[in-house]
Amino acid sequence: MDEVKQIVSDIKKGNVKPVYFLMGEEPYYIDRISEFIDKNVLAEEEKEFNQMVLYGRDVSIEDIVANAKRFPMMAERQVVIVKEAQELSRTIEKLVDYVENPQPSTVLVMCYKYKKIDKRKKLYKIVAKNGVIFESKKLYENQISDWIRRVLGGAKYTIEPKASQMLVEFLGTDLGKINNELEKLKLIIPSGTQITADQIEENIGISKEFNNFELRKAIGTRNGTKAHLIIKYFAQNPKDNPLVVTISLLYSFFSQVLQYHGLTDKSQRNVASALKINPYFVKDYSEAAHNYPMKKVSGIIACLRDADVKSKGVGATNLPQGDILKELLVKIMR
Repeated sequence: MDEVKQIVSDIKKGNVKPVYFLMGEEPYYIDRISEFIDKNVLAEEEKEFNQMVLYGRDVSIEDIVANAKRFPMMAERQVVIVKEAQELSRTIEKLVDYVENPQPSTVLVMCYKYKKIDKRKKLYKIVAKNGVIFESKKLYENQISDWIRRVLGGAKYTIEPKASQMLVEFLGTDLGKINNELEKLKLIIPSGTQITADQIEENIGISKEFNNFELRKAIGTRNGTKAHLIIKYFAQNPKDNPLVVTISLLYSFFSQVLQYHGLTDKSQRNVASALKINPYFVKDYSEAAHNYPMKKVSGIIACLRDADVKSKGVGATNLPQGDILKELLVKIMR
């Protein structure tokens, strides 16, 4: 995120490079940088003749170079944005000759999503020398809550830890989806206030009581009644609560509980650092570890692996997802 801010800051100051090669598994920042260049490098009256968008599936490297070598019309610069540039992965090294001597009046933006070019090859090295190369790395699930907090903080919002966790568990690690929901919330909730779990439930449609976060907490505290109610809700709403997601999240939780058992220093700060979690949730892991000894946790992880296999139709072809989850819950809490 700091690298993105630096790129944007440099462009705002007029330090515009002739080539921007935006690559990586996470498309969100690739889109944000290319959109910023699209909207801000040229004045509106300059864009009609000096700004074009090409698509990798429709053009060749030779087409891109030909467009990049054009001179701007009645403007200082022209902008050429190539979307879905990863479609040109087999021939991308042909861009080397152009990047070695780029047209000074052209800003060429390559949006190379879900992939990255080989850092050992010449193209990477020459772009790094003559332009900007940016790798947009996928965030891990345990990094998303902090990302949400920072994004909202930039817009003068705060968010409850539970509300943030609800978003992560419902939307996963897709930053684009999460950002869309945050934008909706910002239209409804006044700046300078805290976003709560109630507001998430009301405006995004995520149940505050019946979600994977609450299931994990109920299991961790051995609250069988609440856990069974949540399981029942999941069974009645399987499309909104995929079994594979629930199993994955429970597997991650108990793997961290197992890790907690192995820690010598169980202070809040050390646990949060070791498990890569918000300090607010350390008490959940502490209580789960108290309720589930290390040997029991190892057995639960084995049960979760078995349920994962069944959820994919192996050895339980005709077993409904709700029944698999009910069976799993019984095994965990007995």
